[in-house]
Amino acid sequence: MNPIGVFASVDAGLGVSWDVIKRIGVPTIQLHAPHQGSRTTANIERLRTQMKEMGVEVTAVFGGFEGESYADIPTVGRTIGLVPPTTRASRLAEMIEISDFTRGLGCDTVALHIGVVPHDRNDPDRARIVEVTQTLCDHCTANDQYLHLETGQETAEDLIAFIHDCDRTNLRINFDPANMILYGMGQPLDALRQLAPWVRSVHCKDATWSDQPGVTWGREVPLGQGAVDIKAYLQTLREINYEGPLTIEREIPEDPERQFREIGDAVRLLERYRDEIAT
Repeated sequence: MNPIGVFASVDAGLGVSWDVIKRIGVPTIQLHAPHQGSRTTANIERLRTQMKEMGVEVTAVFGGFEGESYADIPTVGRTIGLVPPTTRASRLAEMIEISDFTRGLGCDTVALHIGVVPHDRNDPDRARIVEVTQTLCDHCTANDQYLHLETGQETAEDLIAFIHDCDRTNLRINFDPANMILYGMGQPLDALRQLAPWVRSVHCKDATWSDQPGVTWGREVPLGQGAVDIKAYLQTLREINYEGPLTIEREIPEDPERQFREIGDAVRLLERYRDEIAT
């Protein structure tokens, strides 16, 4: 049975705090990588001790970078991931550090938003993005790790083409159904079926469509209140034989009590649907 988890943070990113993890009592988390100065051996040992005491397993560590902005869709294209050329080399170096930090935690999965990759396979910058992704994949292979790309900034077809171009067996997908809606990149369940051979982790998040899909943002909403159809999502995950964690992501750190309530509601909704589907 798929365990339930949450997206969490120590000192960076928008994930929930340790207090929320304790209060909710989930068995798994995905962790936003701490700030660069916090990725020390001492902090790795401290985190491992905390997680052991809480009975929590880290299933993936997500990289993120200074200067990234999700203000609007055009800004995403300019600032996110390994795509912007001026920061590509420094961000690759940071992802390599994050891979080593993740190995220290005993986790076999590193993840990130790669950014908005040019759709044209003849675009010369696309080849450079493929090359930097291959370099990162090879470092993760040396650490016995997978590299997961989160969905959202491209259609399923474009993501499959990019994975084929990278030609690395440890390059997989963290599927986020709400991101497909937020970015206007396709119906999430159709995309999930297309991407099934590469899906190795998922987010449970919900959203409503923009009135200009792909041009302006959709809106993130509490789980079960958007266009994803969460029960059908879990049924589809079962159909594709996905057995990993169901990781809730709810990014409203400015209102921690509301975040706690909505994540608690999401846990109960997932447990109910999961149990109904299993029977």
